Amino acid sequence: MLKDIVQERIKKRDSIISAGYNAYPSNPKRTHLIKKVLRHFLFLSLFKNTVAVSGRIFGLRAQGGVMFVDLKDESGRIQAVLVKKSVKNFDLWKNCLDIGDFITVKGRIFKTKKGEKSVKVQELEMAAKSLRPLPSEWYGLKDIEERYRKRYLDLILNGEIKDKIQRRSLIIQELREILKKDGFLEVETPMLQPIAGGAIARPFKTHHNALNEDFYLRVAPELYLKRLLVGGFEKIFEIGRNFRNEGIDREHNPEFTMLELYWAYQDYKGLMAATQKWFLAILDKLRIKTAVYQGIKLNLCSEWKIEDYQNLVEKHTGKKMRDLNMGKIDEIFKKEVRPKLIEPTLVIKYPKAISPLAKSCPDNPDFTERFQLVIAGMEIANGYSELNDPEEQRRRMEEQEKMHRSGNEEASRLDEDYLEALEYGMPPAAGLGIGVDRLVSLLTDSHSVKEIIIFPTLRPLK
Repeated sequence: MLKDIVQERIKKRDSIISAGYNAYPSNPKRTHLIKKVLRHFLFLSLFKNTVAVSGRIFGLRAQGGVMFVDLKDESGRIQAVLVKKSVKNFDLWKNCLDIGDFITVKGRIFKTKKGEKSVKVQELEMAAKSLRPLPSEWYGLKDIEERYRKRYLDLILNGEIKDKIQRRSLIIQELREILKKDGFLEVETPMLQPIAGGAIARPFKTHHNALNEDFYLRVAPELYLKRLLVGGFEKIFEIGRNFRNEGIDREHNPEFTMLELYWAYQDYKGLMAATQKWFLAILDKLRIKTAVYQGIKLNLCSEWKIEDYQNLVEKHTGKKMRDLNMGKIDEIFKKEVRPKLIEPTLVIKYPKAISPLAKSCPDNPDFTERFQLVIAGMEIANGYSELNDPEEQRRRMEEQEKMHRSGNEEASRLDEDYLEALEYGMPPAAGLGIGVDRLVSLLTDSHSVKEIIIFPTLRPLK
């Protein structure tokens, strides 16, 4: 029983404390990462240097007066060998160490008879005594959400997930570096907003007690970033959290990471070309040419297709756009068209009815200068020529406001402060949003964004 195991470990901890050791010291005296010891093994062994490494115990084997300990830190794994005649309180450690404990061992390195690089321990101290055993079976869990609920165990026992989280960090770092190299400035805008705007999405609502005012967690930073265009910035971006009160599936999490950028004196065509350039630069940096998503192998470096939104809808539904319900056209596109777009595809010229912040096409005002990058049926990026005509923007916001008041909770609201800013003049610009979680899931061959969001939103356990 788990309760009995915990009680036994508590007794072991108390024995360690009774022997004069601290079971949870503040600063174990580690001198080397395990990776560094292995990398410089020849030099360290040649000069008989003493090393001190810390890590979690993943294996214990005792043979008479010798104990073998498999020790792992973030950088690697090494074997520690304790010999009774050489280690103080050998019997204490033999009886009180458990898999899952953190320890620090100090000694000289050597190779065993089997050729395994090891540390011959001279001193041992606790770094942290674990009171619960690590699960013996993890990969076979029937309820995969248990891995997400106890992500700390997933990271301990599933090296693949840890690699994906590290790769996520690298991808975000590369996105920043690429944009900064192209002259973009990183900024931060409010997450608490008095009006939810910048995207068609249902927001989360909260209340500020001191101001006695309702606020919304942002659904997008767009309207604040465009205020900065009004203020004179020409190339800006933000990487941060957005919050949308929507369903949860392989592509959606209520809180997610977005990259949004705005580029003055640029239009959607120039932004499409830049988006492909940035995407290919990341692939080159990470040495990725193909990906497997939902069992589909993709050539990410192939030439991107460019497809017209209206043509795709009519091709895959067999109906003319004019015969479809424009109020449900986006839903139709998501269900009947987008899943069939497997290779990287730029879908252009979205209807104005679902693009309230994009400029209309000069040759057809019912459609907009907007594009989406779709890969494996998943929207990765969304960009457009930004609407900067304040009167036209007011008309569109008023239409959205009417939709909201008639019961559409996803419709964006009329934002008088933003309209006032727009009346001072905003330069022509193009804007882009990239779903970072989706991009990372694609580039790490993950089946769901839950795999690469460290702590995804889950239904609470009763």
